[in-house]
Amino acid sequence: MRGGASLKALQLTTDPDLTNPRLAWVETPKPSPCAGEVLIAVRACGVCGTDVHCAQAGSEGRIKYSGPAEPPVILGHEFAAEIVGLGAGASAFDQGDLVACEGMLGCGMCWACRCGHPNQCAHLQMVGLSRPGAFAEYVSIPERYCWSLNELAERVGDRQRTCEIGALVEPTSCSYNGIFVNGGGIKPGEHVVVYGAGPVGLGAVALTRLAGAATVTVFEPQPARRALACKMGADRALDPYDSHCPISDAIMQVTGGHGADLQVECAGATCELISDIERSFAPGGRLVYLGRRGERPCVAFDRIVTGGNRIIGSRGHVGGGCFSRIIALLTAGRLDLSVMITARFPMSQAIEAIRRAAQRQDGKVMTYGSTT
Repeated sequence: MRGGASLKALQLTTDPDLTNPRLAWVETPKPSPCAGEVLIAVRACGVCGTDVHCAQAGSEGRIKYSGPAEPPVILGHEFAAEIVGLGAGASAFDQGDLVACEGMLGCGMCWACRCGHPNQCAHLQMVGLSRPGAFAEYVSIPERYCWSLNELAERVGDRQRTCEIGALVEPTSCSYNGIFVNGGGIKPGEHVVVYGAGPVGLGAVALTRLAGAATVTVFEPQPARRALACKMGADRALDPYDSHCPISDAIMQVTGGHGADLQVECAGATCELISDIERSFAPGGRLVYLGRRGERPCVAFDRIVTGGNRIIGSRGHVGGGCFSRIIALLTAGRLDLSVMITARFPMSQAIEAIRRAAQRQDGKVMTYGSTT
């Protein structure tokens, strides 16, 4: 649809108290880019666990997502697109360029932004949660949050495939931000454990393997995801519910009794995992927490003190060079994220794609093309 006609977009609606979540296709006007913005035609948008949790009701009827959301809102925040229009003053890109887009738009002026913590912006706008998202044909976004995929497209040789890979930059950047920006990175030869083999966990596997981890061990209950973790670079992927070998015992066996130098929690299951995590820390070991569930685990801080361990929270994917460095690794052929995509749906079937992702069997469920 062109020429000012209404376009379809997938909207999340709830009652005022964030209960009774529901998804529906709605008619929206074609956005117009403001000064400094670009108009992009969405070519690929991944389904995030956040999208799934926004569409699901918990025990009290509220959406399961524990972070900030402002429905009614068009969902979708893991996306890559083609630039099709330029607002006044926008000059960094040309029409036809392919871009991956950040989804956390900081104000740039608050204390957090100016001190280098853009993911903690006091006035943060979040694409697909508090600002119209990418389960739509078009999105208008400030050009400063777009990153060129043109060189990657030259290497890949297919514009649509480039956009699908580009849509994986956001979840992988969440892993990068947690491990290398907030978590301080890893030393070659360290032992790494990743909990959860969803997209963020798979990104953590690939990045820590690339960074020189001695061993990368994954705990994931779903067999298909365990197999995928091994394809992404894990040495072994184990069932956390295997009664014959508790998690902490397995980690100590794998590491020769040393323990895990870095543990990355991507499952949002810390209440269930914290005791094993504490028991399997190496001296000075770190936990990077990337999952969200809104629960309060009971932490034995005396054990943390004795071991000189650290617990590091991490939110988001902007700042710290996350997007630029992931794209550089992709362009150089050092990182392959395409293995992560295990299901594809046309954009017009985004509701079905979210239902598929809710089954937690896939790596990344990807949508592509137009809403029509």
